[in-house]
Formats: sequence, structure tokens, C-alpha cells
Amino acid sequence: MRLSVIIITKNEADNIAACLDSVAFADEFIVVDSGSTDDTREIARQKGALVTRTEDWPGFGPQKNRALALATGEWVLSLDADERVTPELAAEIQAVIQQPQASALGYKVARLSNFCGRWMRHSGWWPDYVLRLFKRESTRFTDDIVHESVIAPASVAVLQHHLLHYPYHDLETLLTKVNRYSTAGAVKMQAKGRTTGIFGMVGHSVWTFIRIYIIRRGFLDGKEGFILAAVGAAGSFFRYAKLFFMTRRGGPHQ
Repeated sequence: MRLSVIIITKNEADNIAACLDSVAFADEFIVVDSGSTDDTREIARQKGALVTRTEDWPGFGPQKNRALALATGEWVLSLDADERVTPELAAEIQAVIQQPQASALGYKVARLSNFCGRWMRHSGWWPDYVLRLFKRESTRFTDDIVHESVIAPASVAVLQHHLLHYPYHDLETLLTKVNRYSTAGAVKMQAKGRTTGIFGMVGHSVWTFIRIYIIRRGFLDGKEGFILAAVGAAGSFFRYAKLFFMTRRGGPHQ
């Protein structure tokens, strides 16, 4: 069985080489890039990837569906540029897709994430199961502009080994992403007819901190756990504050 790896990118020159190196066992690498201004595309091509550039940004779900449409393998492994497949996970993936009668059409994998140098084993970050390996003909991504997911095929199993995730090397990276995601989240809520006020902004942010730091035991992740919970709460506040202003002005671009 052939395996295609699909990755969407923008300015991932620091990550893409290591990501592709971790899946060197695959038969095909598809990279769909949304206008990188660094060397992302050149590095990906040097690693043997088929690189396509898009002029627009339709959101994470539609962009990943574009990458999926370019894949030709029977099996697809969807990765983010800041993720790495461990040797143990690589061996397991190769074993399951070569089974003559694979019982599952998709596989979830646990993701272990690193925040500013610390592996986060609480705070809702672990084990963080994500559906990433699936039969190409059996599924697609949702059309969500943010927090997209794979539409689960009929039969899904769980792989034993985990995926490594390096989303935030420093706090600045996290804050940049929080700003971007809070805007996308506000747009998504507005499209569903959601509204909010001051109490909604404050209430959701306080609840986010409690959920991450106390209920999901972020306090066991040390100082990084506290910072993550605080930034998560701020991100929730920004999302609802942006929704408030979008609603008052009549739209995100007015």
C-alpha cells in the first residue's frame, strides 16, 4: 500500500525539513503552501515534496482538503509542519498499512506537545488523540476555517506510539497564534449567529483558566502550566471581545 503525507504550510522554514525527514519512509509528500515569504517551499522541494502554492487562504479545513485532493496513495498521513513522527510510530504506521485486510479505515494517534522546552503531560495537552492516518477514499476534512478535523471513517482504531509536537518554541509564537486563532474563532461564531457581552467575555475567560489549570491539572505542568492557562484565558477573552466588535460593526472586515 502506498502512503501519501500531506502538509499545509506558511513560513515553516524552521520546521519543514525535520518534519519531512521524520516521514522519509512514505511514498509521496504533498505540501500546499499559502504564500510563504521564507524558504519553506524550496526546502520542501529539496526534500522531495510535491509543492503547490495557493494565492488565497480559505481556512485550515479547505486548505487541507486541497492537499488531500493531490494525494495519490491509498493511505494518507496528515501532519502539521511542527510535528515529528518518531521511529517507533513510523514502524507502526508501516506495519498497519501493509496488512492485507486492514480492519480500520483510520487511526488516531496520541500527540505529545512541547511548550517552551517542557513536555506538557497535563493541561489538556496529553494524550491529545488526533485522527491523522486514514484511507484516502474514505474521508475528508471538515470545512472549518479553524479547529478543523477529519470526518471520521466508519472504522477507527488507535495507534500505540505517539507523535511529537513542537508548536511553541517561545511565548511570542504562542501569542501570535492566539491572536490569529481568536480572530478566526470570532468569525466562525459570528457565522453561526453567536453574540456576546462583557459578562460573556469575562465568564468564558475565567472558565478557560479553571478548566486548563485546575480541572485538567495544569498546575502539575509547573510554571509553564500556569502560563499556558493564563494565555488560554486571554485567548478566550480576545475571541469573545472580537466577536462583540464584529457584531456591533456588522462584520469582521468593516
